[in-house]
This record gives sequence, C-alpha cells and structure tokens, in this order.
Amino acid sequence: METQNQNRILPTFGGSFEHGWKTMFDYFLVLLLVVIVMGIVTFPAQFLKINIDADSYHWWRDEFNFIGPGAFTVFGVLAIILGIFALIYTILVVPVFKYGADIMFVHAARGNRPEFETLIKGFKENYLYIVLSRLLTIALTIMGTMLIIIPGIIVACRLVFVSYLVMDRELDPIIAVEESWRLTRGYGWTIFAMGLVSFFIYILGFAMLFIGIIPANMWVKSSFASLYEAVLTEKNGVAAVAE
Repeated sequence: METQNQNRILPTFGGSFEHGWKTMFDYFLVLLLVVIVMGIVTFPAQFLKINIDADSYHWWRDEFNFIGPGAFTVFGVLAIILGIFALIYTILVVPVFKYGADIMFVHAARGNRPEFETLIKGFKENYLYIVLSRLLTIALTIMGTMLIIIPGIIVACRLVFVSYLVMDRELDPIIAVEESWRLTRGYGWTIFAMGLVSFFIYILGFAMLFIGIIPANMWVKSSFASLYEAVLTEKNGVAAVAE
C-alpha cells in the first residue's frame, strides 16, 4: 500500500507535469510516432485552409485574368471545392486520430504500453460518438467565447476530458460533456495554469529550431493524460498508479 501511494499520480499542476515527463521517456518511441503521425494527419486540413480577404481577392482576380479570361472563376471554384474537402476532412477524419492519440497517452500514463492500432480504433468503434462529441465541444467553446472570451476559456478547461471519456469509458457525447464537467470541478485553475504553461512550452519548442515542438507536444499531452488519470482516481476511486 505504501508503494502504491508513493507511485500515485498527484492531481496537481506539478504532479501532472512531473508524471507526464516520466511517461514521455518511458514510452518515448511510441509517443514520438503518435505525434509525428498526428502532424501528418492534421497537415492537409491546415494546408487546404484558404483565407481570401478584399486585398487578396483583387490580387487573385488581376493575376488570373491576366493569364486568361475566366481563370479567376476556375480558381474560385477550385478554392470552394478544396474548402469543402478541408471541412469534411476536419470534421470526419481528424477527430478520430485525435481521440485515438489522446487515449494512447492515457494508456501510457497508466503505465501500459500503448497499442498503435488504437490510433485508428475510432473508425471501427464509437465513430459517431467521436464526431458528435468533437462538434459539441467546439460549439460549446465557441458559444462561451462569444460571451466575452472568459466563459469560453472556462468551458474549454471544463471540457478538456471529453475525448478521454469517449474513448476510455465509451460515453455518448452529452454524457461525456457532463462527466467532464463533473470531474474537472475544483480543478479549473489547475487546467488553466497547465494550458498557459503549455503555450510557453510550445513556444520554447518552436524556438529550438522548430524540431523541439515534437517533444514539447509529447510532454504536454502526457501531462494532461496524467491529470485525467489522477482526477479519475480522486473522484471515482479508479486506480491511477504509475508503474
């Protein structure tokens, strides 16, 4: 019992980052590959985002009309098609990989070697729950942000466990949101502080010739997964022991 208490993940700012650091190195190669794959998966959605303001509109119009009549119209149609594809890809594909990656970090935080097939498990199981919970989380966060930003930050902090709950406990979107809200009660400031520090960790990663963003991402994800596991123990009495 004493050993278990010593190895127990503490649901605190320091405890989460400390255990996240240990988890990152315990399963470094697996988690490294997860982060690399996620970068590849999310790249098309970022690449296909096309923002056309008034100035760029005139530039493209003049450029393509110079090449030939109707060329700008062709570009406009192509941009719309790519935009629709990016939206569909972002809604129907990316969340499955994101949720799969999140639960892999939870498995690592529990001291279990993550199975890489878990990354695409959502396409076979809980697919509808994943897509709907992602949409619901984004919608609630946007609605909160529209109420003068601060409510949006609160909502984002309180819903940080939704992806874990959908994958870990197979909850439907609404119950996952409600359960995340319950679990994070009393930990809002801890989550906010972790998010703020994570931002600077990412900045530091970018500063290290960009390549540092990979271990930075691994550490942050491991830390939030550790917090989830620790809070689950605190609230539900579920074992959260680092082996």
